[in-house]
Amino acid sequence: MEDGEAAAPPAAEKTVEEEDDFGYRLFPDRSKKPQSFLVRSLFTFHNRCQLMLRMTLETNPYAQLLLEAMKQSGCTVFNDRHFSCENCDGCVSGGFDSATSQIVLCQNNIHQQSHMNRVVTHELIHAFDHCRAHVDWFKNVKHLACSEIRAANLSGDCTLMNEISRFKFGLKGHHQTCVRDRAIRSILAVRKVSKETAEKAVDEVFDACFNDLEPFGRIPHSKTDAKRAYRDFQNRDRYNANL
Repeated sequence: MEDGEAAAPPAAEKTVEEEDDFGYRLFPDRSKKPQSFLVRSLFTFHNRCQLMLRMTLETNPYAQLLLEAMKQSGCTVFNDRHFSCENCDGCVSGGFDSATSQIVLCQNNIHQQSHMNRVVTHELIHAFDHCRAHVDWFKNVKHLACSEIRAANLSGDCTLMNEISRFKFGLKGHHQTCVRDRAIRSILAVRKVSKETAEKAVDEVFDACFNDLEPFGRIPHSKTDAKRAYRDFQNRDRYNANL
């Protein structure tokens, strides 16, 4: 993992075998009793996280499209119910907890609005996949690999500017390479499997999952692309409503 951006479903219920905690170790606040709003409001990290989250949900076209798509799929997302700002391990920025249908935002690791936008989008893609498909997050590594491929491909994780900021440069096929690498890294972050197992799972589903562009209909390489995709999605919805 790098830049604290590995993001994947952190966990199932804690009745699983001790040798595989499904990534809960990265999200220690998941096992703690929730703090009162008054207590949480005293922490600058939490306040900043909530403000950045609200900004993302209200202004970011990636997130807005995913929220609308989930609503149409019968999975309306509510800020207070489906997002949780928490302290996490230093190597992650967020995760999707399918056991609670909740997106975890790592308030101690997200410091910029652009980072929040990317993390929320990444995790909303996992939530969208969870809503529309019978994803076996915990026993079928191919299912996890597919969602990680889609999240890396569609969230902006692998834009040219983000890759340059990581000092990674490439020419033809670099986007696909980035998506593959980040999907593998995310699997290894939350599953106790070998690198070979993660690579095999990603490679076996890569083509199908890389080409599954729902709900964007395209790879949004920039905010402008995402705005176009959001507009097309809204027009598609209006067209279908008139059929």
